[in-house]
Amino acid sequence: MATIADPKRSQRQSGEEGFISANSLGDPTSDLEIFAKEVLTALISDNLPPTPNNFSLYFDRILEEKSESLRRQIGAILELEENNEDEKSIELEKTLKRGFSSVKSILQLSATLYKNISLMEKILDKRKEEIKNIPSLSGANDLLASLGNDVGKLSGILKKQVTHMKTIYDETASIVKQVENETIFDNQFGVYNKRYLIMRLEQECHLIDEFKHKSSLITVRLSKDANAIQSEKAQQLMVRTVARLLLKTSRRSDVVAHYGEGIFAMVLKHTDLESAKRASERLFDLVASSNFFLAEQEIQLRIAIGVAELNSSVGVEQTLVCTLNAMEAADKEPTLRYMVCNS
Repeated sequence: MATIADPKRSQRQSGEEGFISANSLGDPTSDLEIFAKEVLTALISDNLPPTPNNFSLYFDRILEEKSESLRRQIGAILELEENNEDEKSIELEKTLKRGFSSVKSILQLSATLYKNISLMEKILDKRKEEIKNIPSLSGANDLLASLGNDVGKLSGILKKQVTHMKTIYDETASIVKQVENETIFDNQFGVYNKRYLIMRLEQECHLIDEFKHKSSLITVRLSKDANAIQSEKAQQLMVRTVARLLLKTSRRSDVVAHYGEGIFAMVLKHTDLESAKRASERLFDLVASSNFFLAEQEIQLRIAIGVAELNSSVGVEQTLVCTLNAMEAADKEPTLRYMVCNS
């Protein structure tokens, strides 16, 4: 594998030093295009493959040598694509550490409670043996009074510990809920969750507004014919099959997410409506040709697909509703592979 060369040396060799000057700055998008060509030229000059990792490395290093004005312009464009994932990860780690600390406190309290209950049992056993050797009633009453005093003290301690444990448990439950609200992954189907989907759709609409490219959205679910299968386990397996096939057909830049209740969504970045239609046809055929066996019976899978082109002037929620409605309409027409949203 080729080693990464010094991009500064590439600039000198290729005569690209100062390819963009502060005086040439105008449209930020055009400036970014010119700069990207310079980065690509440097990669080619150093005989390196223009992979995302190599391009990103050269992009950052060459940008350091440019004027402050250009760095600000390109930085403003890049901010549209940033998710502040590092900051979110740090906050999530802090929350998790608080959760671990709370769980540790609960375990410590549980251990103390167990010890105190064991101590009470030992005291009771000891008093039982002592009462056997007491000849008088007054002596027995004194022993019972002493026992009552011991039990009362331990009972007071246990009540305080239980109250403390309940408080910590409530705090832990709140932390767990907070972590759930910050997650972006759906463990059941191995794709992103609804929260992440909404965030990426909003981000993509901002990018479309800035760069005027086209992106699309499709929503997918099993046809309602699958509801005829009584086995809940079989239905879950079929839904997981759809999720797996969505991941199989998606590109690295696409976002596959579980919208909820067995409905999946795929954000097709830099994909116009016609390309989204072709992708929907391929997905429909792929699912239809996939074998799914229930006991000895082979089941023909069929999906319903709604398609929409993202529009920065139309809200994300409205686009989703329209696409879901198109999906429902497609399910009612057995001859259709998909239905286009009419927003």
